[in-house]
Amino acid sequence: MAFLTQFGALTDELVAAVSGIPQTNNERRDACREFALRSLRHNTLPRTNQFDVKDRLNGLEERFYVVGRDALGEALRKRLNALEPHHNQFTPEALHFLLELADQPAQNSKLSDLDALIEPEEEAPAAERDIWRFVDYAPGSSDEEDLDGQSDGALESLTTASSAEDSCQRTAQNLATKPQGEDLVKQVEDSQVWRNASIKDAGGRPRKIPISTTQLLREALFMLAGLETSLFDQQCNPVTRYQLWGVSYDSYKALVTSFAECSRKLLPLRAFSRGSEQPPLLQVFQGCAQNALHSLDTDLSLIQTRLVTRKEDVVISLIGVLEELGPKLAPLYALADIVRRLQEERNSHAFRYLELLYDAAGIAQLQGNSATYRLLGTIFFDCFQVYLKPIRLWMEEGKLLPGDRTFFVSELPTKLPLPQIWKRQFNLLRTPDGNLHAPRFLKPAIHRIFTAGKSIVVLKHMKQHESTKKYRAGAEPKMDFATVCPDELELAPLSELFNTAFHAWIQSKHHTAAATLRELLFSSHGLSEALDALEHIYLMSDGSRSGAFASLIFRHLDNFSSSWKDRFTLTEIAQEAFSGCVDTYRLSAEVDARSTTHHSAITARSTVRHSLPAIRLQYRLSWPVQTIIPSDAIHSYQTIFTFQLQARRALSVLQHPILFLQRHTSTSSGLPTYHILRIKLLWFINTLTTYLTTLVLAPNTARLRTDLRDAADVDDMIAAHASFVRRIVNEACQGARLQPIRECVLDVFDLAINLEDVQRAETGRLEEEGKEVERLSVLASPFKSPAKSPFGASVTGRPKAKRRRSEEEDDDDVDDDGDEKNRKMLGTFGKGRGSERVKPHAVVMREMLVEFERHVRFIAGGLRGVARASREEAAAKWDMLAEMLELRILQASGIKVLGMLGGAAPGTFTRLDTDDPTVFSAYYTPLAHLIRERALDGLDLDVEEPMSLRGIIQLIDRLRSDFGPDFLITLAPVAAALLRAEHNLSGFDYEALEVLRGGEIAWYNAQFYCGWGDCSNPAMYEMLLVKGWAAERIVVGLVTNPKNGRHEMRTKRWTLMRGRKRWKYRFPEILNIIRTAESKRNRGRLHAMVWI
Repeated sequence: MAFLTQFGALTDELVAAVSGIPQTNNERRDACREFALRSLRHNTLPRTNQFDVKDRLNGLEERFYVVGRDALGEALRKRLNALEPHHNQFTPEALHFLLELADQPAQNSKLSDLDALIEPEEEAPAAERDIWRFVDYAPGSSDEEDLDGQSDGALESLTTASSAEDSCQRTAQNLATKPQGEDLVKQVEDSQVWRNASIKDAGGRPRKIPISTTQLLREALFMLAGLETSLFDQQCNPVTRYQLWGVSYDSYKALVTSFAECSRKLLPLRAFSRGSEQPPLLQVFQGCAQNALHSLDTDLSLIQTRLVTRKEDVVISLIGVLEELGPKLAPLYALADIVRRLQEERNSHAFRYLELLYDAAGIAQLQGNSATYRLLGTIFFDCFQVYLKPIRLWMEEGKLLPGDRTFFVSELPTKLPLPQIWKRQFNLLRTPDGNLHAPRFLKPAIHRIFTAGKSIVVLKHMKQHESTKKYRAGAEPKMDFATVCPDELELAPLSELFNTAFHAWIQSKHHTAAATLRELLFSSHGLSEALDALEHIYLMSDGSRSGAFASLIFRHLDNFSSSWKDRFTLTEIAQEAFSGCVDTYRLSAEVDARSTTHHSAITARSTVRHSLPAIRLQYRLSWPVQTIIPSDAIHSYQTIFTFQLQARRALSVLQHPILFLQRHTSTSSGLPTYHILRIKLLWFINTLTTYLTTLVLAPNTARLRTDLRDAADVDDMIAAHASFVRRIVNEACQGARLQPIRECVLDVFDLAINLEDVQRAETGRLEEEGKEVERLSVLASPFKSPAKSPFGASVTGRPKAKRRRSEEEDDDDVDDDGDEKNRKMLGTFGKGRGSERVKPHAVVMREMLVEFERHVRFIAGGLRGVARASREEAAAKWDMLAEMLELRILQASGIKVLGMLGGAAPGTFTRLDTDDPTVFSAYYTPLAHLIRERALDGLDLDVEEPMSLRGIIQLIDRLRSDFGPDFLITLAPVAAALLRAEHNLSGFDYEALEVLRGGEIAWYNAQFYCGWGDCSNPAMYEMLLVKGWAAERIVVGLVTNPKNGRHEMRTKRWTLMRGRKRWKYRFPEILNIIRTAESKRNRGRLHAMVWI
């Protein structure tokens, strides 16, 4: 009950103190009191655990001892023991409260804070007699005189009241001491008399002042330490007044000159170390120079100490001291020479001394001066650490220090558009003579430094700077002398060691930014998708979509519709054609009005030079992708697109021949020439498009993807894409160097359109003639003319001459009025062309055929000539295109073109003679690809190395299976092998091969030269016939150059011979063309075998 009473009273006091409710507001007071009582009665907070508090205090004491703060631990234990007698029930709560307030007591507690608990002691009042104890009644004394002049004994007497001390009073005289060491001072003064001594001879002339060896040595050491001396002036020149005692003057002069020369070499270094430099690079170099001189001064002091503290007599050798200092002075000489060269150069850059240090350290290493190499190398790397700071800031943050004139990167003051940041926002500083404003030894790494910083800047604009952290290594490689140039690599050149270490340092930062940006370009910004879109749109990788776009354009041209010039219509056509493979909202199209303003619809239709180049497709790329694919690259894409569109235009005109009516077929003598020319034009355009797709665009796009994936940074990606664009433009014959050839190709395209126009005009003329004849016959007939159908045809159902077209090419967008207008325009166009033509149709066809052949010869010859005269990478492709055109010309003339495999090429058939299908396929696949690529009609197998019969049969069967029954397979054995199996180069029996696979072999090109056959008489050939070989299966092979083998042949006596094979050499690279004349019983064929 007493507890409750006390508890209620305490609660009242708590409410009154906390709430501050006045006494008059009893209702509110009572409510607060009830709430407080209820809360206090039902609280779940127990009392503090005193044992836990004790354990925490013991733990704190132990922690003090663990961290080495034993004094704190002892003080804590002392106060805990002192608190023990005063312990009560509130002691644990108080200690727990203090522990909760403590903030890292083991680190933040100070033992000196305990002094604040000590109460200051009161000073005892001085005795009255002490005040007047030392009163000075002298005239100059005063009451304000300070007691500082009093002796320590007098001051001590003020604090004591001992009467015994009063009887022994001390004054200032008692403290006076007698000076000591006067003899020593006198001795020192006497030893320095020689400095100002003056000696004259009997005639009054001054004489040399003799000095001792010790004096000379001390002066020389002082001079080397940069101190003023009496024997040497400020320029380290010997003073002529002195001479070493007991030594001739010449010897003395040579000795002091040696010391003076040593100190004179150090003068530039001493002066530089005492100067004041502003650039941080020069400040650190100055600090390194001061440290090197301090090391020398320490060595000089040690020499003096050794001579001063000697305990026994020693011989002082000036030459010995000079030799002892030589190895220590040599590195400083090299350092002083660098300072001297730096001061002599005008307008030198702040980093110039880094180049001098780098070169001097390398030379010292080559000369074997290890001390000089270590000193200069250490100073170089110490100073290089300062130069690394702006490089590190640039490569990690993409920032430049304001006002920094030593770094080689500068930024334009104006902000450029985002796509131009990489190329133009930042630049490398160059000197007026064009050199980079950077140390020479950093030039191999400047490109990576530059690109790493630009990568960070671009990543910041992408808001992806933080993503570089996942590529960062733990710590950057150290760039100090001990790490870069360890003792075990002392024989390795400094340049190699530095380049290796700095490459690792650069790679730790360059790879981070480059890898991040490259990954983001592919993953987040769609670089691969952008390349796919450009390939679909400009390179026409999807033939069906490109064909759909081109056919719509060509339909408008053929219908003389001007709607294709409207950019909205053209954009709609492009987006509809390429929907599904590109983002159509990025694609737009327009027509260059300057190219179409002065050309009529008829002109636009009749040539590929005016209308098609005016069509411009634009595909908007994201700005990060534009960094890799700039706008000038899009112009090159547009050039390839235009050229392919022109080829498709010519091909679309030729796809559907214009046929005459049956009754006009016999009256037109130019129809066969028309079909021949049309087929040749189709062949030419198909060959050209095949070359573009298979040899230019496909391999180059695959190479581009590989190069972009393997690129180390964005610059490499830009270079890879720029190289890709340059290759496809040059290889597609669109460069400035092949402009005449390109114009000739366009002439062929126009020739295709002209061919169809002439044929249409001739068809219209014949149709009009037929109508006129029919009209006259009707007029002459007593019967009425047949009724006409609404469509312009007679009731008899006779169709008009027209061009065959598929139903898919009908234009639904053109209305009936437009159709009628277009038909009239086409008729007028055909009539005009027909009326202007004065030559017969057959003559025009022949002239066009001659013109086509002339163009093809010019193109093939021009490509061949330019390829041989050029060293460009595209020259091989030009030569290949010329070869394709030449081969196609031969094939179009009925000549079979065969390739030759083997010959003097060891290993060709050895690799194909295997039971392993994987190995066989690995070497056979390129061969089959070559045959298809060159469209060869056959292959000559010249086996001149050991091969099994099974192996050659396997190869023949595979060729027959892959290329069909019309593919010619021939072999080229030596003539002796057809007589006896052991006299051959092939390793297998040709008679057995003839029995097993003779039906698959067209003939044998027997080698009658180089000792393997004799054609001087028909004896050997007749032996082959006697042996059982058929004459139509043996072709005699000869050489036309006597240097390549001896042969003779008399052709008049050989009547059963199938043909002859002759080696002909063209051009310096010895292109071998084998021509074989084949004669059969009923007809003859000519086979040309090209050795590839």
